[in-house]
Amino acid sequence: MGAIGAGLAVIGAGLGIGLIGKGATEGIARQPEAANKIQTAMIIAAALIEGVALFAAVIGLLQGA
Repeated sequence: MGAIGAGLAVIGAGLGIGLIGKGATEGIARQPEAANKIQTAMIIAAALIEGVALFAAVIGLLQGA
């Protein structure tokens, strides 16, 4: 059961980061002069999602043990 939770956490993180990348790409395409600000915000958001996903995966695996 823990492996299912860990897998769902990883899938959710992948979807979240994909949506962030999509939004950043669209934002840069619409406003190229804001590329640096958009990229910085995208990297920070992706790092936060990765951190939460890591915690969720570890907790899910610990629950299964």
